[in-house]
Amino acid sequence: MDSKVELQKYLMEIEAWEDDQKGLFFWEKLGRLPFKLLDKVTPKFLQEKIGILVNELGSYIQTGGKYLISEKAMIKKIRKTTVHLEIETIEDVAKMPLKDMIKVSDALQGERVKFATVQGASTGFGGIFTLVVDIPVVLGTALKTLQEIAIIHGYNPNEKTERVFIVKCMQFASADIVGKEAILKELATMNEKKNTSEDMISQLKGWQEVFFTYRDQFGWKKLFQMIPIAGMIFGAFANKGMIKDVSEAGIMLYRKRRIYEKLHELESTSLIKE
Repeated sequence: MDSKVELQKYLMEIEAWEDDQKGLFFWEKLGRLPFKLLDKVTPKFLQEKIGILVNELGSYIQTGGKYLISEKAMIKKIRKTTVHLEIETIEDVAKMPLKDMIKVSDALQGERVKFATVQGASTGFGGIFTLVVDIPVVLGTALKTLQEIAIIHGYNPNEKTERVFIVKCMQFASADIVGKEAILKELATMNEKKNTSEDMISQLKGWQEVFFTYRDQFGWKKLFQMIPIAGMIFGAFANKGMIKDVSEAGIMLYRKRRIYEKLHELESTSLIKE
């Protein structure tokens, strides 16, 4: 059982992380500039591929599409890492001590970042032609990773509200300082009341922007990945950073939700005892 003191300590760490996220380094700003040039030199077939992915992201929000992961497989993985509880369902996962959730999510992040690094290097080898393969794979990796993070914290990605939350995690990871602050304010309301999926979708203010913001995050890194062979280095670097940022955002934002719910449970329990 997590204590109130421990939960508040974890919450302070997350709030410190949120403060750090509100800054945007100069090189991040610089990294967004080349995309006006990139749009002009990007072949039509690649632009069409990006358009298809925008539609796929919308399909994911509505139904999960082909990006849904296996709930049973993830629970089996979580079960191997904790001896504190019998884990059979996502509801059981929600009862795990927070330190176990942190352990599992940190391990997952390490695995996914390694995969993205190797994948980015392999698709960067062929320059712009293999970049067509790279974009959908890294998007799928990001969505899969965030769904796994959701389950680790006891939330079901099969629910539409969670799929919207997952897309907002992607949006947060690639947003500028104004966008990050706006998203944090929106997510804060989730801790105060249960939003319907319709409420959350309206808050997205156009989920298409999420994908294009995500694409812009790569900036000059993806621009250089279009160079054959040399693109291996830039592809590995870009994809590693992308999945690291997305998974970190998902871990922190989901952890914050779980902390608030655990604190609420402790308060409810203490009131009953009184």
